[in-house]
Amino acid sequence: MTLTETTPADPATVRDLRALPKGHLHLHMEAAMRPATLVAMSDALGIEPPPVDTFRGFTAFIESYRGLLAALDHPDHLGILMDQIFADQAAQGVAYLELGVSPHFYAERYGSYDAALAEMLDLARSASATHGVAFGFMPTIDRMAGLEPALEVARSAARFAGEGVVSLGLAADERGFPCADFAEPFAIGRAAGLQSTPHAGELVGPESVREALDALGADRILHGVRAVEAPALVAELAERGIPLDVCPTSNVLLDVVAEIGEHPLTYLLEQGVRCSINADDPILFGPDILAEYELCRTSLGLSDEQLAACAWTSIETTLAPADVKAAAKAGIDR
Repeated sequence: MTLTETTPADPATVRDLRALPKGHLHLHMEAAMRPATLVAMSDALGIEPPPVDTFRGFTAFIESYRGLLAALDHPDHLGILMDQIFADQAAQGVAYLELGVSPHFYAERYGSYDAALAEMLDLARSASATHGVAFGFMPTIDRMAGLEPALEVARSAARFAGEGVVSLGLAADERGFPCADFAEPFAIGRAAGLQSTPHAGELVGPESVREALDALGADRILHGVRAVEAPALVAELAERGIPLDVCPTSNVLLDVVAEIGEHPLTYLLEQGVRCSINADDPILFGPDILAEYELCRTSLGLSDEQLAACAWTSIETTLAPADVKAAAKAGIDR
């Protein structure tokens, strides 16, 4: 069985997960591109589309990801991508999208980090209005790029706090780039009222989660699943209500867990840790968020009550507007 196959079920007794209002909190903008769009954009530029299904391991994944950027080197392509992202989220029952964006990738094109972020926000506002999906941005620091670019991302994110930017992220390879190295930019983000939402506990064990909490004041942790290697840390996450924005298929394909049946999401929920379900990089990993929910139902055995709890975590633990939270909660309860 592949990761996206599902077990047959009686349609009369199974709730449609498309109708479950959900937040999508761990989604990187470039990797939310449709495969056909990648081909069309590459053709328009006269370049070969990068391979998106042949990488193995995190280093090759990073190379594939950066290859997506070349297809966006056209004045119209970012707007096409943004509109399609929101359309795709709406079709899957996403009520709130917290999109990971990387202004440093576009600063040269638009002249500054601020100008790049402003352009992306304008495109997202238009797409949000068209497709009816509320959103916030998570400008994301590339931990492999060094401290100065990290500070630039943080300062720019802080300047747009309250204008569409809601959180500050930290991504790329944890190995050799610990969370503590980025305490200064995250202090800038927290001072501006942004949530601290770093990647941790993916390629490095529970010590990375510990650092995210202690050095970065993490409000949510993207991945975080390797906390299970330290039971006391799992208990602390549960007691403090620190959510993990979990991506099951990503964890399998990047060798964080050996196979989907071994994924610790069920264990984490049973221990009282709040978790959301997310797709991470759909063009590279395959499933988008609806398929991830279905996978968690069929391959991990999550009940509808557990899936609803994950959906509420994905809304309630964010800075989404109060009316968005109220409407989503009513839909989840229904």
